[in-house]
Amino acid sequence: MADLSDAKAALHLYLKENRDDLIWKLDGLSERDARMPRTATGTNLLGIIKHCLNVEAGYFGPTFGREFPTPEELVPMQAFDEDPQADWYANEDETKDGLIDLYRRVGVFADQTIDQLPLDAPGQVPWWRPGRQDVTLQRIIIHVTCDLARHAGHADIIREQHDSAIGLRQDNTNIPDDYDWSAYVAKLTKLADRFA
Repeated sequence: MADLSDAKAALHLYLKENRDDLIWKLDGLSERDARMPRTATGTNLLGIIKHCLNVEAGYFGPTFGREFPTPEELVPMQAFDEDPQADWYANEDETKDGLIDLYRRVGVFADQTIDQLPLDAPGQVPWWRPGRQDVTLQRIIIHVTCDLARHAGHADIIREQHDSAIGLRQDNTNIPDDYDWSAYVAKLTKLADRFA
């Protein structure tokens, strides 16, 4: 476990936990189920993974003058000119296992950036507006962790709606054991109905 009294170690731990939690949400899913759109805007679990791996590769790569070793595996910036959702779904030639493997390699790459630089290391986000592009490693770790946490929340709900799989993380679900969920939902529905 990281020394949480060390700010950099604590920030890095939360980033890695969010990354691991996202990957865990695809456990046991078929290729089809991982790709299946689950919202009116097409959000799907494998698309969340693809988006987040591209986020990490970008923020911990070019922002700090580094390039992912195999950039051809990432969604190039010009792809967004043709399809603004280019990193939110897996193409036909991409697989669940392949994107999870890529995300793990991107994670190692991002971790190297974090390990090699101090929190106050300057960076520049090329795709942000001029005048707002200058950042520090600390700001980027927080920014990316918040982004991943938001998408982990999306993944939680999508996975629960798909097959009722729930839980905070693999080693700590943070869910009461043997809870009567149908009674709980009925209770909440009854409470809500009072405001009809």
